[in-house]
Amino acid sequence: MKKSIVSKIPLAAVFSILMILKMYFTWTVIQGSIPTYRPLITDLPAIMVLFGLIELLVKKRKLLAYTIVDTIVTTIYFAILMYYKYYGVIVDYHALMQLKQVTEVKSSVLTIMHPIYLLVFVDIVVIIGLCLCSKAIRNWGNQDSITYPRWMTLGVLAVTMLLCLMSISTNMEIVNEHKMAEKMGFLNYEVHTIMDSMFTDTIPAESVTPEAVKEAKQETVSAVNEHFGDAKDKNIIVIQLESFQDFLVGLKVGDHEVTPVLNDLMKQSYYFSNFYQQIGQGNTSDAEYLLNTSLYVPQNGASSQVYSDKELPGLPRMVKDYGYQSLTFHTNSVEFWNRDKLYHALGFDQYYDQAFFGDEDFIHFGASDEVLYKKTAEELKKKHDEGQKFYANLISMTNHHPFDLPESKHPIKLPDEYDNTLVGNYIASAHYTDEALGKFFDELKEAGIWEDCMIVIYGDHFGLPVNSLSQKELGLMKNIVGRDYDYTDMFNIPLFISIPGVSTQQELQHVGGQIDIMPTIANLAGFSMDNRVFFGKDLLNNTSTLLPMRYYLPSGSFINDNEIFIPGEKVSDGEQYALKYADPLLPNDHIADEFATASQLLAMSDSYVRGLPRVPLADESHLAQNP
Repeated sequence: MKKSIVSKIPLAAVFSILMILKMYFTWTVIQGSIPTYRPLITDLPAIMVLFGLIELLVKKRKLLAYTIVDTIVTTIYFAILMYYKYYGVIVDYHALMQLKQVTEVKSSVLTIMHPIYLLVFVDIVVIIGLCLCSKAIRNWGNQDSITYPRWMTLGVLAVTMLLCLMSISTNMEIVNEHKMAEKMGFLNYEVHTIMDSMFTDTIPAESVTPEAVKEAKQETVSAVNEHFGDAKDKNIIVIQLESFQDFLVGLKVGDHEVTPVLNDLMKQSYYFSNFYQQIGQGNTSDAEYLLNTSLYVPQNGASSQVYSDKELPGLPRMVKDYGYQSLTFHTNSVEFWNRDKLYHALGFDQYYDQAFFGDEDFIHFGASDEVLYKKTAEELKKKHDEGQKFYANLISMTNHHPFDLPESKHPIKLPDEYDNTLVGNYIASAHYTDEALGKFFDELKEAGIWEDCMIVIYGDHFGLPVNSLSQKELGLMKNIVGRDYDYTDMFNIPLFISIPGVSTQQELQHVGGQIDIMPTIANLAGFSMDNRVFFGKDLLNNTSTLLPMRYYLPSGSFINDNEIFIPGEKVSDGEQYALKYADPLLPNDHIADEFATASQLLAMSDSYVRGLPRVPLADESHLAQNP
């Protein structure tokens, strides 16, 4: 009796119900509320196409086929959940290129993974368990006990495929990928991203000239090129601070300054407090790329992977013309994020990675910031004593999500409300970052290097993703920033430029982004940017801003002088987030024009880089490893 009852239950019905539950669960987590009937119209037809193919092509062991499809689709839903909670984007197939990097940051992944997300896999475990324990279930799955007329299967397959094609074709013009996925359904959206990447229009690479870029940017440049050569012939040290947001600067929690070293540096620095990240999927390595090229990151994938075969123009090659050596320091393995290829493409002379720094005081992925700075200072002293000018790019790493430093690295005691919170861990970790930076400054001064340098410090990207903070943590952030914590705070990173003996305390409140660092350094160092294609601006001579954003915001998003703009289904129904120092009286009739300009600039950058010559492999020997 038990066997006959089980055998009468259609596999298609059982798995359809399971997938409907998973669809609604995934959308509920992402949207924060239970959706209406829309997933039944958008997501279910795509699943029914897969089930229809099983019914059409598989005669025996259908349960195995259904379970395999269930596992694949569930894994996609799980990836969508995880990516959205950290990155705030709907994941697509390009993220498969990052699987190796995900294993490196597994502690961060585990931190943002709520145990409830694993519920999507429960049915698969139960089915496998039942098959192992019950002969009736095995017979149900192995025998073709329920069959449908072929015409019926073909009819269902045709109708559901037509519905999928309609969902894709009628929503292809939606600008915002999140809205697009909502209208298409998850699986249809994934199919669309694959199709779209095959037919992406580009503009001719040869048309992207310095003059064309200036015209597209519509930039207003100061009549007098102020501060040109203020740091002429000085060594250039650029320090990229991991996960460092601007709200940390000047912050006091309890009785403690979080960043006393940076607060003191501010007294002899240009401090850009309204400065924003522009990274893509490559995170930290994308920040390195932006710094060194003033070119936009690719639409899909990390720049270190997508552009690593190109001969990239930028700072490492530029400084050679002025007698500098280019060096880069990072305590992790150089293969992480394909940096060995990126540094070759950028034209660095030497790189120093884990093989040089070792495993001393190991935290997260490599030696601590203290080890990074101590050993780097020793190398820079050698160059300085030899009379060799240098451009040194340092990548700090200790302040990395989930910010769980050893107790020995916690020099401050925060108020009790910060205990066992990501916000509390982040602030304590940032304090350590600041303290280690102070030791580096002391080492440079002792080595007699400090007065002969221009010091540039900036954050590579956010540390506290708004989508994965708890309500308590969001409350802590509201108390810190004085308003609801949102994208304007999340993407806001600091930039300091200090020229000891030359620069004085000056906070500059106009908007800038990571793409602006290279032309600003070039101006201060006295390097000519004539006849070069670059998309940033010199922050000391150009205050107008348009920063196209990628990956962490939907396509078409940008930052202007007053706000962050995120398009909706169309440009006209987009969202606007006022920046700090925003002027509420400014009209917003400029949005459509700025959207078009931002899209044009991204397309020009993409075409320009794709048109660059391949980096000669024969020249790879020039990149010295861990001297």
